[in-house]
Amino acid sequence: MFMGLAISAPVLPLRNPNTIDTAHRLTGPFTLSTAILGTDEIGRDMLSRLIWGARISLLMGFTSAIAALVVGASLGIVAGYWGRGADQVIMRSMDIIMAFPFILLAIALVAALGPGLFNAMVAIAVVGVPQYARIVRASTLVVREHEYVLGARAIGANSGRLLFRHIAPNIVGPILVLLTLDIGTKIIATASLSFLGLGAQPPTADWGYMLATGRQYIAAAWWVATLPGLAIFIVVLAFNLVGDGLRDALDPRSLVRDLS
Repeated sequence: MFMGLAISAPVLPLRNPNTIDTAHRLTGPFTLSTAILGTDEIGRDMLSRLIWGARISLLMGFTSAIAALVVGASLGIVAGYWGRGADQVIMRSMDIIMAFPFILLAIALVAALGPGLFNAMVAIAVVGVPQYARIVRASTLVVREHEYVLGARAIGANSGRLLFRHIAPNIVGPILVLLTLDIGTKIIATASLSFLGLGAQPPTADWGYMLATGRQYIAAAWWVATLPGLAIFIVVLAFNLVGDGLRDALDPRSLVRDLS
């Protein structure tokens, strides 16, 4: 639902999310016909900001997760296929990154790069690389010992053919499941950076930034902080449910149980 609304936001009959109307500041939901979900502390339409904020939050979540996947999968398949020195260098580097708390390392990277949406996505992507590298490496170590890979190597297939024709297609399942689950994690992480003032900058409509500005009005105007928080909850829950469904669908043990 949020994805469809986010994509169609430019053509929806919404008010400009940054239009200020101080005469109707902190107006409750279903009070004004022009602002169904109420207004924030300076009179901006909450519905419009939620939908436009979905574009920012989903874009940051998808982009950072896919960037982490591309880099992590590349490193993981190199470490798992060639092993030895490459494996040691790559995996020890991943261990160093994982030794730092996820959000603290992201904050440190954004502090070094400077606040902003792009820098926040880069920071979240960097700290997310190790999990993909480890999953892909483990899957590659298993697949490279399968009979069809050994047979292809025996008849003279080069490394490129082995990697892209025989190994990579057979490790897509775990990666796809991890990516689906990770998008929700990345949305929370990028919203956290925006909440701290390191992600989206004013007046950009972003769920994390909306939470940050709305928390001081939680007693007098609950909807200002509750609505973006609820949006994050629903979207992350949806991605987690999709990920769980994919994991069950791609798990061979589930297929065996169904057949029995």
